[in-house]
Amino acid sequence: MDYQKEFDTNRETWNAKVSAHANSDFYDLEAFKKGKNSLNSFELEALGNVKGKSLLHLQCHFGQDTISWSRMGADCTGVDISDSGIALAQSLNEELHQNAEFVCCNVLDTSKYVSKTFDIVFTSYGVIGWLPNLKPWAQMIAERLKPGGIFYIVEFHPIVWMFDYLQQPPKMIYGYHQKEAIYEEYEGTYADTGSKMVSKEYGWNHGLGEVVSSLADAGLHIEFLREHDESPYDIFPGLQKNDAGLYELTNGLYPLLFELKARKPE
Repeated sequence: MDYQKEFDTNRETWNAKVSAHANSDFYDLEAFKKGKNSLNSFELEALGNVKGKSLLHLQCHFGQDTISWSRMGADCTGVDISDSGIALAQSLNEELHQNAEFVCCNVLDTSKYVSKTFDIVFTSYGVIGWLPNLKPWAQMIAERLKPGGIFYIVEFHPIVWMFDYLQQPPKMIYGYHQKEAIYEEYEGTYADTGSKMVSKEYGWNHGLGEVVSSLADAGLHIEFLREHDESPYDIFPGLQKNDAGLYELTNGLYPLLFELKARKPE
């Protein structure tokens, strides 16, 4: 199928989000410029010391996490569909005297624009829902990894995306294995709910089985799949902060995150 209309709509929305996000408390750009690391405990613990390693960051938005990895000594390349996001990432990279590279393209087309291979391919928090099919995504990841290289994803749990959050209270209406695109149009953005920008978004649901199988079919060996009841971000209704400073459901009915680590065979 041709998803160009959906990709173009999403690109326009993400271009509009860049300005709202860059000025939001959520992204706290001024603190970031002063040295704050934007990465969370999950990915920091999973990937450990990245100094001297090459790292490809998929769907990097405006590059905060990419630059955070760069500050930790990785040789980074960030990819994103939003030309406004990549422009800001390049500006931040120059301002902060880092040496990350940034490429504007649809993540599924990464191998058309990036030819080198990497020790690590990384992606996080709200990424696979923008993709209609994970098989080409997984194949691209395998292509961009060096033999022995690591792929790591930390992502919101598929159950989270079964709810329509435009209803109050949210209602579970979308299928766990739903193949049809989900279209939503609303005012604001997760980083600034008071923003007047209009988000127009096409998304797709992907179960854990699809994630694991697509990566395994691409030849990667799964090292772990973990599910977590807590999230670093307070972006869903009904969350409370726990003693670790993370957010969890007050009723604890389902996990909020999963993380997966896979390796390309030598």
